Amino acid sequence: MYRYFIQPQLNAFTNSLIGYEMLIRKFVDGHWQLPKNFASIPIDEQVPVMAQTAKQLSLKIKSVSFNLNRTQFINPEMSAALIAAQKAIFPVNLIVEVTEEAGDNNVTIPQLKRQIRHFDTHGIQFSLDDVGTGINTYDHISSLLSLASEVKFAMQNYRRDHMDAKIHKDLTFWQDIAKKEQLRLIVEGIEDDDDDSMLDQMDVAYRQGYYYGQPHLFELKDDKKD
Repeated sequence: MYRYFIQPQLNAFTNSLIGYEMLIRKFVDGHWQLPKNFASIPIDEQVPVMAQTAKQLSLKIKSVSFNLNRTQFINPEMSAALIAAQKAIFPVNLIVEVTEEAGDNNVTIPQLKRQIRHFDTHGIQFSLDDVGTGINTYDHISSLLSLASEVKFAMQNYRRDHMDAKIHKDLTFWQDIAKKEQLRLIVEGIEDDDDDSMLDQMDVAYRQGYYYGQPHLFELKDDKKD
């Protein structure tokens, strides 16, 4: 069984909730765990759960973020399912965060551009996740920025790779890019008062991280029945 854990995204300056990131988990051997391979999750199981979760959240928020790897992002079956889901959850906006995963090497930039434009005609927004790390360097994704709605800067990736000293410099770079391209910038991986204070000083409004709320299971209505 698959369900979504949700983590709040907020505007720290207005103290308001702007959306949730939905993080899929599988119930195995009595506990919830991260799927080993997102591409292996059946589309006909994943998308209905996403749509129902987003629908139940719709009274609280204006957007939900949903993660796909690049291979899933250009999959025609997934595309059709997400377009149907966006229609079902309207006026809540569906934001697709595109991440990197093993096996995505064969997906080209032109393929991504075509799919971004296709989703855009159906009201689905495109988010570039993990900018600055992995393959999502500026040189690699610069041609996609004009088609995106937001970029996400993950401080936890820098800490995982022992690059803490680069966080402020690289975040400043992506903050400038976001302003130039008129994109939302969401910083995630915020863990403590020091992170929160740094983002205050940098005038970064949109934030996500354990400091503001850990991912937690979102139960669907049918789950609560005895």
